[in-house]
Amino acid sequence: MTALLEETGLQTLSVARFAEALAAATPTPGGGSTAAVPGALAAALVALAARLSAQSDPFSDLAFDMEAVASEADRLRADLLDLVDEAAHAFEQVVAARRRPDPTAGQRASRSREVERAYRAAVEPPLRMCSRSLRVLDLAREVAERGNPNAASDARVAAVLAAASIEAAAITIETELGAVDDEDFRTACLREAEAARDQAARFRESALAAARPS
Repeated sequence: MTALLEETGLQTLSVARFAEALAAATPTPGGGSTAAVPGALAAALVALAARLSAQSDPFSDLAFDMEAVASEADRLRADLLDLVDEAAHAFEQVVAARRRPDPTAGQRASRSREVERAYRAAVEPPLRMCSRSLRVLDLAREVAERGNPNAASDARVAAVLAAASIEAAAITIETELGAVDDEDFRTACLREAEAARDQAARFRESALAAARPS
């Protein structure tokens, strides 16, 4: 990542500038950071659809429920945008650890431990992406099932984007665990990612079925 991006943060960039940074021949930003982006956009769409639903029936329980959904979606969007930068910074530590010299056997062992610690830390942001985006997907399903039909397409797109975020984060987790020797840690992380994938598939189908035009 360039010094400018370190100073300003990826989430402050325009879409065009983020895409430009992503296309550059640098280790970060990469797939790990990008995995959070569709989740954040999904959360924004959920908030939009929920607010449109609340405005369409302002004196009912639905309006109250949908305002709560919108507020939670706003918080999730902020969390996921933070994870764009957290994932990039975590992988920068991996790159730094791998680039350290190792002229002696003792230093090689120390370097290997440092690299593994960096990879373990780099797994944490995508794990949180999975949990945050899964909640976004659940909210998208709720809006699709109970919200204003005129906002149904927004809920459907949100469901697809949130599911994509989970899948992308799970791929990142699997990749980074390849450098981790701790079998218990690997197994726990893989199970968590796979559980998120399975739940996401069910939520996604429910949201799409609930909001599908007749």
